[in-house]
Amino acid sequence: MKSPMFFLIAAMLATPLTTLAADSHDHGTTKPHKVELNAGKKWATDAPLRQAMTAIRTSTTAILPSAHAGKAVAENYDAFGKTVAGQVTYIVQNCKLDAKADAQLHLLIGDMMAGAAIAEGKQPEQQRASGVVKVAQALNSYGKHFDHGGWQSIKLPH
Repeated sequence: MKSPMFFLIAAMLATPLTTLAADSHDHGTTKPHKVELNAGKKWATDAPLRQAMTAIRTSTTAILPSAHAGKAVAENYDAFGKTVAGQVTYIVQNCKLDAKADAQLHLLIGDMMAGAAIAEGKQPEQQRASGVVKVAQALNSYGKHFDHGGWQSIKLPH
């Protein structure tokens, strides 16, 4: 049986990002969804999640300096986006979190997938480098909200 996260990611990949930008889960409120701690503590993780997030972090820290300097090329951004999408697919297929942690993770995955799409040039009105920054910001939020031993935040350019 596929996890609820699988269906969310499948829907996200099939939905244009312009649709995702409008909060379809708003239910009439204007309050944005944001990742929260678990009663003041970080959410538990599992090995597949930690493995995939580490891979996404490695890819992000590899491209970030050249993206910030304006030296990354389309091929770099495309490879980055594919890496993020591939690791998210791995998370969907292998990660087993409790429902509340999973719901929090969905928020971060949505940001990472949006960032990957921007990096791949699928949002031509946005600079590709901004997609890398969006993924880095989601990774930093992951580190603040999920228990991943040894996790280090990514220093973002100013």
